[in-house]
Amino acid sequence: MKTVCSSLAVLIVLLLTPGCEEKIKPAVLSAIDSRTLPSQESWNSNIMISDSGRIRAAIDAGYLRVFEDQRTTLMSEGVTVYFFDDKGVQTSVLTSKEGKVDEYTNNLEASGNVVVVSTEKTTLKTEKLYWDNKRGLIHTPEFVQITSPKERLQGHGLESDQTLKNYRVFRVTGQAKTD
Repeated sequence: MKTVCSSLAVLIVLLLTPGCEEKIKPAVLSAIDSRTLPSQESWNSNIMISDSGRIRAAIDAGYLRVFEDQRTTLMSEGVTVYFFDDKGVQTSVLTSKEGKVDEYTNNLEASGNVVVVSTEKTTLKTEKLYWDNKRGLIHTPEFVQITSPKERLQGHGLESDQTLKNYRVFRVTGQAKTD
């Protein structure tokens, strides 16, 4: 009984005695400016852009960073954008390596192997493309290639509706089939 009491007394003393180990403070990297860090990060995300209750675009991104101060969302690791008309019907699909959404206007900038394919089987290829949310237009000053069932065009600069039905290619060269 005496051994149990002395063991119990030693245990109580050990529990009540503060630890002798030194507290370690977490390291803070002085080279990182917290203002450059995103306020949110997400992987395999989906964003919906709507206007007056109508979906204008649905965006899938492998990696997403939100910067609230600049009101900008940066997307990378593969971006897919589904465009919709006023009736909610999908009109085209854009794929790219990266993208950026301006949170003020909901305009999109896509870059890196940008490909847009319409439901009418017209394909647009470029390295950088801009989508104007309010007007439903896509445009770029970059080199573009357009392939449709009737023609193959290339040039520098493009303006088009997001359906790729009505487009203008600037400084154009290409081939067209006539009926």
